[in-house]
Amino acid sequence: MNLHEFIQLALAEDVGDGDHTSLSTIPADAQKRARLLVKEAGILAGVDVAQAIFAEVDPAFVVDVLMPDGAAIKPGDIVLTVSGNARNILTAERLVLNCMQRMSGIATHTRELVNLMEGTRAQLLDTRKTTPNFRICEKMATKIGGAVNHRFGLYDMILIKDNHVDYAGSIEAAVTKAVSYLKETGRTLRIEVETRNRAEVEEVLRVGQVDVILLDNFPPDGIRDMVRLVNGRFTTEASGGIDETNLRAYAETGVDYVSSGALTHQIKSLDLSLKAY
Repeated sequence: MNLHEFIQLALAEDVGDGDHTSLSTIPADAQKRARLLVKEAGILAGVDVAQAIFAEVDPAFVVDVLMPDGAAIKPGDIVLTVSGNARNILTAERLVLNCMQRMSGIATHTRELVNLMEGTRAQLLDTRKTTPNFRICEKMATKIGGAVNHRFGLYDMILIKDNHVDYAGSIEAAVTKAVSYLKETGRTLRIEVETRNRAEVEEVLRVGQVDVILLDNFPPDGIRDMVRLVNGRFTTEASGGIDETNLRAYAETGVDYVSSGALTHQIKSLDLSLKAY
């Protein structure tokens, strides 16, 4: 799903057969203005999405962006102004706010976590633990916050996780089948394999043919030991139960990446509003 498709589906969900409140109370030719106000400090995200929503609802809108994605914002700041048909401003209002509030909440939390890792070699990865059909915006928000986008979906990378290993019979069997599949289908996808203990890491080192070793649910000291064992032969990623309380300890292990589902789930939206003026 691309951004245009997402906006069309979201508007169809919200508007249905018409914004009957605006249709019944606002003259068809009324021209008005509104501004998007910040009510809570954080990191701004979703400006580009808001512009795309306004353009989809009414190409005649005039939108003046005053603050870009990634900007540090505080109460009282004005992010943008929009002028045009009053009915259409009201129709676009809720979708713009829903997207920007959640995206800004994600970007704010992501930036906080990235700051916790400052001075280490590790980079922060997002995950697929996203809201169905809103992933495109949530992935944009984590990137704005300073994280690195991991795979977008099931189609752009081979990530052999614990259930794949168990169903295939072993890491060696799963990796061998994945490599054969790529050759047979002519695809050039990166391969990452999840490991749960030292024995599985040693199996990956013996089998090879992968790009990334995912170290899942190891404590920080265990990650440090496994990074030494891998010794730069493969990219390493730490995952599992990682949040702001223990992120720094994981980042200091020497691992290449730390992934956290906390970037996109259980996030508090940032308080923004669109007000007439």
